[in-house]
Amino acid sequence: MLLFLVWMLFFDPKDWGLIMERRQKLENLQESETHLTNLIKETKEELNLLKTNAQTLEQYAREQYYMKKDNEDLYIVNPATNK
Repeated sequence: MLLFLVWMLFFDPKDWGLIMERRQKLENLQESETHLTNLIKETKEELNLLKTNAQTLEQYAREQYYMKKDNEDLYIVNPATNK
């Protein structure tokens, strides 16, 4: 009986270590799925705002692509990095 138990826990192709490894991988994938689902939801909301609101579109273009109007000057200041 003890030999069978040792065999099943350590030497079987579906041993305890493999089961625990797969369970951990499943948990990681579920966390990743939740994160990506939230990211997709936020992106869809942002896209909807961009499609329906011209002011939001202008703000997005200014912040993401550094676009400016013809009579404006644009200064980009990068924060100092700590060494």
